[in-house]
Amino acid sequence: MNVYNSLTRRVEPLVPLADNTIRLYTCGPTVYNFAHIGNFRAYTFEDILRRVIQFNGMKIRQVMNLTDVDDKTIRGANAQGVALTDYTKTYKDAFFADLKKLNVQPAEVYPAATDHIPEMIALVEKLVAKGIAYKSDDGSVYFSVTKFPGYGKLAHIDFDNQRTGARCAADEYDKENVGDFALWKAWEESDGPVGWDSPWGRGRPGWHIECSAMSMKYLGETFDLHTGGIDNLFPHHENEIAQAEAATGKTFVNTWMHCAHLRVNGEKMSKSLGNFFTLRDLIEKGWSGREIRYVLINAHYRSGLNFAFTALEDARKALARVDACVDAVEKQAAGAAAGTAPDWARGALDAFTAAVNDDLNVPKAFAALFGLVREANSHAAALDAASAAAVLEVFRRMDTVLGVVFFGKAEKAEVPAEIQALLDQRAAARAAKNWAESDRLRDEIAAAGWLVKDSKAGQTVAKK
Repeated sequence: MNVYNSLTRRVEPLVPLADNTIRLYTCGPTVYNFAHIGNFRAYTFEDILRRVIQFNGMKIRQVMNLTDVDDKTIRGANAQGVALTDYTKTYKDAFFADLKKLNVQPAEVYPAATDHIPEMIALVEKLVAKGIAYKSDDGSVYFSVTKFPGYGKLAHIDFDNQRTGARCAADEYDKENVGDFALWKAWEESDGPVGWDSPWGRGRPGWHIECSAMSMKYLGETFDLHTGGIDNLFPHHENEIAQAEAATGKTFVNTWMHCAHLRVNGEKMSKSLGNFFTLRDLIEKGWSGREIRYVLINAHYRSGLNFAFTALEDARKALARVDACVDAVEKQAAGAAAGTAPDWARGALDAFTAAVNDDLNVPKAFAALFGLVREANSHAAALDAASAAAVLEVFRRMDTVLGVVFFGKAEKAEVPAEIQALLDQRAAARAAKNWAESDRLRDEIAAAGWLVKDSKAGQTVAKK
């Protein structure tokens, strides 16, 4: 498989350093609030990446950090008057529940920053001992960017046209401010009870040192792949490289991958614009996790993604087409062992494989999936049970990457009594040609997690 390396700005083969295992670090959430759909654009991109690595027969060891101490989490906990651990637990639990709804495979390790303070202190001590970091008058420790010759290589910074020399105490700061950044932040009154003892006094780690320390603890001083949103490229990822390579003298990461921003209805997400959505906001509006996943992954990860409700409507229709085809193929297979797949099915899988191995070209992969749907529908009458089972295996193979196909429809759960009651009411409304009430009931049923489909034979319902 080939991927675009942000460091070299080239598409390159992704080849494991050792053991046929890709060691992957993905920047996880800062758990100060519920994650929004822009965050999940990055997490679903990383899930596709993980799945394609496995699709190609490689193993994976993924580490995703949980930033549970930084400026935002401290402000939130102190504003509510609760312990930092209690404040962040709510959002950690919500994050994992959201990942499950989006069918995101779990990482092997989810290290929390507050559990790795000793590793961070040890890394800062190395940098101080080498003269690359220094203690300021207030007890904070800063990384001196001018003492690390490679600084700026990921972001390709032109230092002559940048504002340099300032100290950056905040965890996040202006891209134009290329300055010494905080490795250890001295305790301030606004930190309240949050702080740890260190050789430089009481304080807490800077955001950037957290990822360098935790990634090297679990993946080694040099590892294969690091990902995140494009907004993390500078300063966060640039600073990670500087800290790690200055401390070890080794290459930190071979390949860097970044996904582009998500916009909502063509605009940046903003609460003031009313277009700021968490996953749970969308689910409360009646959309399913797999419909949301479909929209989030169905654009090339390096292209901007415009998220709109019309896209969710299109996703619902598209998935219904896939569901109907897969359901028909399952019935034809009738549990038979897979025989030889027809040429058209093998051709669809070849096209799918070429697409995902070409820098995760998911739109082309979906084109291959829908090509398979068209062929399966047109050749349905010619499929015997063994051939149908082979076609079903091609669908399953594709879905190991996409994670949106609904199999085993015949084994779906029975319709609950309360849903059946709504269906009966809707059937009566349609018989009376009360279309407004029919639509209202359909939306109520959808909000409860069931999808209603109408046909000449009447209405049917399936779990989303």
